[in-house]
Amino acid sequence: MAPPSPRHPARERPRLSGSPGRSRAPGTRRPPRPPGRHRPRAANAPSPTGRTTAGRANPRSGTRDRRPSRSCGRSGSASRRSRRSPRPPPAKKKREPYLDNVKFVLIALVVMGHSLVPTLKAHSASSVYLFVYMFHMPAFVLISGYLGRNFWHSNAKINKLVDTLLIPYVVVEIGYALLRYGLGQKWTLTIIDPAWLNWYLVALVLWRISTPIWTRMRQPLLVAVVIYMAAGFSEISGDFSIDRFFGLLPFYVLGLLLKPEHFDLLKPTWVKITSAVVLVGAAGVAILIAPHVPRDPIYFRYSFKAMDMSWWMGFGVRAAVLVAALIMTAAVLALVPRRETWFSDLGTRTLYAYLLHGVVVVIAKDQGWLSFPWLYGPLGVAAIASSSLALAIVLCLPETRKLFKWLLEPRLVWLYRRPSPPPAAKDAPTAEAAPTAKESSAAVPR
Repeated sequence: MAPPSPRHPARERPRLSGSPGRSRAPGTRRPPRPPGRHRPRAANAPSPTGRTTAGRANPRSGTRDRRPSRSCGRSGSASRRSRRSPRPPPAKKKREPYLDNVKFVLIALVVMGHSLVPTLKAHSASSVYLFVYMFHMPAFVLISGYLGRNFWHSNAKINKLVDTLLIPYVVVEIGYALLRYGLGQKWTLTIIDPAWLNWYLVALVLWRISTPIWTRMRQPLLVAVVIYMAAGFSEISGDFSIDRFFGLLPFYVLGLLLKPEHFDLLKPTWVKITSAVVLVGAAGVAILIAPHVPRDPIYFRYSFKAMDMSWWMGFGVRAAVLVAALIMTAAVLALVPRRETWFSDLGTRTLYAYLLHGVVVVIAKDQGWLSFPWLYGPLGVAAIASSSLALAIVLCLPETRKLFKWLLEPRLVWLYRRPSPPPAAKDAPTAEAAPTAKESSAAVPR
């Protein structure tokens, strides 16, 4: 064996412990790299495809990850896509027909009740009148309370106190004074003392104003019932409908406390059957007691002294009327259909039927159209009821609203101040402060 050349002495690579050693013959070169392996680029250096490396830390090796990042390309394409096709506006929430159905049924009963007054000497008319008046206005006030739960959360709704309540009140008061004078009666105009059906507008304004007080109480319904019972001791004046305000207060407060799930309790079939039985029984009781009982308690306004009752009897009568009105109101709400019906759209314009039907009724009373002898009986009650339904339908039509909207729902935009913009709109954040402003505004409750 020949000795190694002195110019190329034999050198042996030291082997690492735990790894198999690779021996290479002396004088040979290192093998070239495989074609798939490349020299690593610096972080964020542009790649042949135009992408940049992410430069993220690899938890296993502690080095930077050399995989190209696709976030830049995606975000750019997403921003271009958002500029090309803007997001469509959110779909408008469909109106729930149930409450509109309830309102139309109640307004038809209001028109019928006012039309029955000239024939109350008949037993049939008196019985129907007692039956209807036991629940129709309490149910109306309860629905008004339910719809007024978020009243103070909207500037538009606050403006409606003037647009759809106070202004129509003044217009209707003057209109009825002119109508009575035109029919040959004495001229009377008292703004503070509501005429006939106008009491509801003033009472509703007072209930709306008192809404924040009831929402702050722990037991608002209990307080309202105590006030309702105690109001029977005092001779409350009818100015600004204060007597009705206290007389129907428990129903409005109960409406404030109701939630949609409470109305869902009236959906089961057995509840509907029970409600029908309750209303049939109430109609039978009304037929039996109508000729023998006074009608003052069902107006929810008179004191014990005005009804010629002792305090203990007045307490009992007032409590019985409250319980009966609540039970009958729940029964009627259970039987009203919840689906879309032919009168659902009419129920959205009940304000016009309420304010305008009095003109027709006053003229009919003055001309004697509601005092024909054949109207004093069951046939007359059916005729008046059907005529009242037809009148309610006509007054709730869209054409009626178009004709009287300028008078009963005026747009008084010039009367109100524009709501001040939020602080974020006044001080627009700069580009550097934009993330901070966005982060702070997310914590603001809406």
